[in-house]
Amino acid sequence: MILYGIPTCDTCKRALKTLEAAGKEVTFRDIRKDPLSEAEIAEIVGEFGDKAVNKQSTTYRAFSDFLKASDPEDQIKAQPTVMKRPVIKADRWYLGWDASVEAALS
Repeated sequence: MILYGIPTCDTCKRALKTLEAAGKEVTFRDIRKDPLSEAEIAEIVGEFGDKAVNKQSTTYRAFSDFLKASDPEDQIKAQPTVMKRPVIKADRWYLGWDASVEAALS
């Protein structure tokens, strides 16, 4: 399984720690150091649509009106950290870390 996120994100840290404690083999992908390809962005946005973008983040709020009005793919290409985190690719795609995602994966 692959966990896409950033190492400073508390939610990503919590998800990684929980999955590893459950004995899962997890590859952490730092989207800052190893940016997503256009195909990966398209796959994530195809799976989650607008939900793939964290519209509550300071990164999103700093976007220009033009960028806010653009497609989620363009927003993530412009600033990968605007992506809601974590995104987890396992047997299927998962977005975020809540009780239902934790129950499904651990």
